[in-house]
Amino acid sequence: MCEIETPRLQLRQFTFDDVDDLYCIYSHPDLIKYLSNDKPFQKEHTRAAINSLVKNWQQYRFGIWAVVYKKHEKLIGHCGLRFLENTREIQLSYLLLPSYWGKGLGTEAASSVLSYAFEVVCLDRIVAIAKPENMASRRVMEKVGMKYQEDAYYYDNHVVYYSISRDAYRYRNRGFKHTTNNGTLVGAREALA
Repeated sequence: MCEIETPRLQLRQFTFDDVDDLYCIYSHPDLIKYLSNDKPFQKEHTRAAINSLVKNWQQYRFGIWAVVYKKHEKLIGHCGLRFLENTREIQLSYLLLPSYWGKGLGTEAASSVLSYAFEVVCLDRIVAIAKPENMASRRVMEKVGMKYQEDAYYYDNHVVYYSISRDAYRYRNRGFKHTTNNGTLVGAREALA
């Protein structure tokens, strides 16, 4: 399975060794308000969540990566691709611990995932959603080239809905090449501001 290296991050597959760290992320009080159900994540669901993430990778060649901050070798969140609720659209999903906000790490991870989606898996379009008040998430979407499309309703929440096509992504990133090295995406860069 593909791993992604960026200047500051490693995006790798989740393992069951990540259960405790992932539970701490999903149950963090500052993140709960941005999750789809606004309820604390229960620890007993963490193992099932990881199992589901692994199965998605096996079935679709894409999924959610564990985001590791290389400097501290610490799991700080997730970023990747999944199906948008009750659709066949592919959604960019990301979540980082609050202590890592405001450093451009969300943009770095999201930009790399879009590169994988369009250049490796050859998807045609990616969407993303956020609660309207989540301005930090909306800024990440905009920094990676996604455009606001409409207000929508997913996961029992009112959200803003953004998207980007492969053609728009390639135009925006023209002149940039990526290479793979033993299954690792190399050369992913931050999106243009």
